[in-house]
Amino acid sequence: MLLVTGTSTEVGKTVTTAALAAAALAAERTVAVCKPAQTGVAPGEPGDLAEIARLSGVTRTLELARYPDPLAPDTAARRCGAPLLTLGETAAAVEELDADLVLVEGAGGLLVRLGDFTLLDLALRLDAPVLVVAAAGLGTLNHSELTVRTLRAANVPCAGLVIGSWPGQPDLATECNRHDLPRVTEVGLVGAVPAGAGTWDRARFTAAAAGWFG
Repeated sequence: MLLVTGTSTEVGKTVTTAALAAAALAAERTVAVCKPAQTGVAPGEPGDLAEIARLSGVTRTLELARYPDPLAPDTAARRCGAPLLTLGETAAAVEELDADLVLVEGAGGLLVRLGDFTLLDLALRLDAPVLVVAAAGLGTLNHSELTVRTLRAANVPCAGLVIGSWPGQPDLATECNRHDLPRVTEVGLVGAVPAGAGTWDRARFTAAAAGWFG
């Protein structure tokens, strides 16, 4: 089991999760993906899990709650009058997923409330490691170190850092960050996903995904 968080929103968590799923499927492992709370998507519209399935080919997915406003899940739930997800029900649902690799994608960063809990709380309940998806450019060193320090303080294993959108023409800060991220966090940089990979078709995406990690 692996939980996937980001240093913030829009850093590439969904595409990274899809790439992890694609790499595992290519290695002939079974995969299930859970997105506990989806926000900013109306009922019947495709959300993050649909994108993960489109890119990776994974067929077993689980979404526990959906709220229309593009806000933190607990705020979005309150605004539409829906009950908050609970840590107990979410952990139980994830534990019921039977696969060689179970991926759980959070919302935003590590301490965003998915209901009455955060992804950090879920990691503690499930005794699962957390992979941190980081931005490539300025600001990522601070955000990444804060996230990793929070995991370390809670004794939650960090499975590594992945740059969620590596540009085709990186600037100086981005090039430096690639070397400085493991130095300041003391966590290995285990992957980098090319910018724009989320727009690729499945054949191209799945053929390349395993090569983004190492």
